[in-house]
Order: sequence, then structure tokens, then C-alpha cells
Amino acid sequence: MTNLRIGYARWSTDAQDLAAQRAALEMLGVASERIYTDHGLTGRNRDRPGLAQALAAVRKGDTLVVPKLDRLARSVPDARDIADGLSERGVRLALGSTVYDPADPMGRMFFNVLATFAEFEADLIRLRTREGMAVARAKGKLRGKKPKLSDRQAAELTRMHATGEYSVSDLAELFSVSRPTVYRTLARQRPKR
Repeated sequence: MTNLRIGYARWSTDAQDLAAQRAALEMLGVASERIYTDHGLTGRNRDRPGLAQALAAVRKGDTLVVPKLDRLARSVPDARDIADGLSERGVRLALGSTVYDPADPMGRMFFNVLATFAEFEADLIRLRTREGMAVARAKGKLRGKKPKLSDRQAAELTRMHATGEYSVSDLAELFSVSRPTVYRTLARQRPKR
């Protein structure tokens, strides 16, 4: 039976900073080489390589340390599933400096409350994002992804395609774009003719 402290940190956007989470984990007694991380993945996604590595690294008697519960999971079922799986394996879960004890009714209730707030926060973020996008779309500021080709390039691509001398693959290579981009460009140019 080992007694290691394994850390896990996750940040989903470039605006978030991993350094603060790493520092918090190191202050909680996790060696830097035992910190597993995920970048660009949300807490609702259970398919996270860093989390899988951290869960594989812990053994009976070890402690999985996360700075905050929302870094581990963003839904109550996922948080419960991870915590129950660790408990069954004899692994402790530390949320910051607090070690979660599934045998303690108060600890279990506190964990469920934290998981509920983490899920609520994720739902609010998603709602605000949708509202912001709707407002931007109504103002004409959100029009989707910018086309890969300029209007001039798209017109030339369409002209070249109309000659029948160039295949879609040829045009994709000439304009350094993918074949689906050529098809989209041709479809966009049709109404203009």
C-alpha cells in the first residue's frame, strides 16, 4: 500500500492559467512530476487523457488531489462516479486541503453540494455564452467562420472550375485549401452568377 499524492489540474481556455493550479497542488504536497493535466477540455468531457493518467497512477492508500472540485468534474453524476470509483479502490480524494470521506454523511453531503454548484456554474456559463452569441448575431457581428478565400480568389476559383480544365482536387491544391472548402466556395458563388 502506497501513500502518494497524485495531482490533477485542468484548464479549458487560454484565458485560464495552469500555473496557479500547479502551485496550489505543490503547496498541498504533490510533487511536480506527479501532476497530470488537461488543456482545452471541459469538465463535462470524461474522455480526458490527463484525468485517465491520474486515475491510473493512484493506488490503494494514495490520495488524488485536485485544487477545486470543478477542475475534476462539472456534473454531479460524473463527480459522484469518479469519487465512488476512487473510494472502491481505497484511494482518498482531496479537494484543496479537505480530504473527502465517503463514509462520513456530512462529508458526502458537502461533496454533493459542491458538485451541484460546479454543475450549476457550468450551466450558467453555457447560458451566458448562448445569450451573448444571440445578441452578437442580432447585431450582425457573429456571422460564423471567415471564408478561407477572399472574394477575388473565390471568383477566380469559380471561373477556373467553369472552364472544365481543373478538377476539385486540382483547385484545392492550387489554392492551398481542402476539397470541402472548394465545394463550399463553389456553392456560395452559384447564387452570385
